[in-house]
Amino acid sequence: MRIAQVAPVAESVPPKLYGGTERVVSWLTEDLVALGHDVTLFASADSNTSARLVPAWPRALRLGRPRVEPAIAYANLLHHVAQRAGDFDIIHVHLDWLHLPLLEALGARFVTTLHGRLDLPGLPELVRSFPRAPFVSISENQRKPLPDANWAGTVYHGMPPDLLRPCYEPEGYLAFLGRMSPEKGAVAAIEVARRADLPLRISAKVPRDGTQYFKEKIEPQLAKGRVEFVGELQDKDKERFLGKAVALLFPIEWPEPFGLVMIEAMACGTPVIAYRRGSVPEVVEDGVTGFVVDDEAGAAAALASIARCDRRRVRAEFERRFLTRGMTEAYLRIYEKLIASAAS
Repeated sequence: MRIAQVAPVAESVPPKLYGGTERVVSWLTEDLVALGHDVTLFASADSNTSARLVPAWPRALRLGRPRVEPAIAYANLLHHVAQRAGDFDIIHVHLDWLHLPLLEALGARFVTTLHGRLDLPGLPELVRSFPRAPFVSISENQRKPLPDANWAGTVYHGMPPDLLRPCYEPEGYLAFLGRMSPEKGAVAAIEVARRADLPLRISAKVPRDGTQYFKEKIEPQLAKGRVEFVGELQDKDKERFLGKAVALLFPIEWPEPFGLVMIEAMACGTPVIAYRRGSVPEVVEDGVTGFVVDDEAGAAAALASIARCDRRRVRAEFERRFLTRGMTEAYLRIYEKLIASAAS
């Protein structure tokens, strides 16, 4: 099958540091190539892939200098896609909305995985403008704000089995891994750790719009001790960071579409304590791979029972539910269905 993968250019594929969408695109692309498909990846030029790379922008935007207006880079990305749109059996886009009028006008066969939140003003009206455009959700919960979209399926993210190895002997601290913004819940994680009387290590991307939040809400806590900020981590460092933690804290305050860090922790054998928001009840099996709770008190109480979660079972559930090959096969079924439908 001739398949195009169209990635955001915010980060390289795979990303050097933080970047969930681009990381998933990389895993999917590499697995499709391993299965023998003819894959072309549209991404930033500093990406690394065994597929055919179309360098749509010289360098990923977040780490590139000088800073570029994103609309300029994305216009160039879509120009490259438009030039090649007729070369593929299916174009798989990970840009949310920007490509819809272009690819529909070109009559291209395409499908869009939506990686972000969908409870935003204007999205129902936009979706109604493109009733034939097929979408893939990354959790069932993510779909709720857009029930009338043309849903082609739900595909959970999957990871390579050997990317993060399990650890069965934790070192007595809690971990928080994410983006430094209020909805990700770093402040709540600090309070949970305090209630449980356990040290907390925080690894987080601090975006430009999160700098003030970090200075006002997080830095004062660092000075008190028992809370450590370790910055952004590469995969080789993430394995030890997550694997040695007693648990990953995921006290989100928004409808998380998936939450890749949850399955990264599970890959390390580390249970997850997460708030009942968004996809969490779909990803975390309560009492098995972690605990689904409603507030800080519930999270602290769950930590008292964390030994009930067998770390080998946590890893086994990750392997059963969240491997790359399962994700890839699910997407291939969607591709085949859409291609067959277009031909009929």
